[in-house]
Amino acid sequence: MTAELSRILPEFTLFERLKAGPGRTTGYRLTTAEHITELSRAGELLYRNARYDAEYAIDRAGVSELVEHGMIPVLHMGQVAGASAVEAFPIHWVKVLLWCPLDVTEARCKLRGDKDLEARLKVWHETRQDLLGHAKEPWSVVIETQLHSPAESASIISEAVRAVVGSETRDIRRLVA
Repeated sequence: MTAELSRILPEFTLFERLKAGPGRTTGYRLTTAEHITELSRAGELLYRNARYDAEYAIDRAGVSELVEHGMIPVLHMGQVAGASAVEAFPIHWVKVLLWCPLDVTEARCKLRGDKDLEARLKVWHETRQDLLGHAKEPWSVVIETQLHSPAESASIISEAVRAVVGSETRDIRRLVA
């Protein structure tokens, strides 16, 4: 999805969260748990969570750097609290909920070759409970990904962002409050 967003508008870029722990490394800025704790103590984190035996964090400096370079940060996260917490950063966020049924999640995990399938299915259930527990949470866009191709989904998201930024400009500095 993020690759499709970048194809539509090159300013869309994946925000690489800080990660400490095992598992995938692509798409993350690898660090230590101690460093994440230091940033947290210093008030430099927008959000921090643990999953899959690893710690993840969204740092203010990382988001600032992207925005200052004219980029539109695309944050991947799976918790409602995280989607709300990043709103402390002063830009106009477009909150997108991507969802698919459990069987689709399972099939996609198998296609990707995920070795931790059971853990990922457990997280699907946790995320579902989180969403049900925050049913009134406002989302800018909700996409059922089994109903749309990645290109269609990216187009929907891009249009939502353009509604915030303005359709006649690519200057994302207008996102800054």
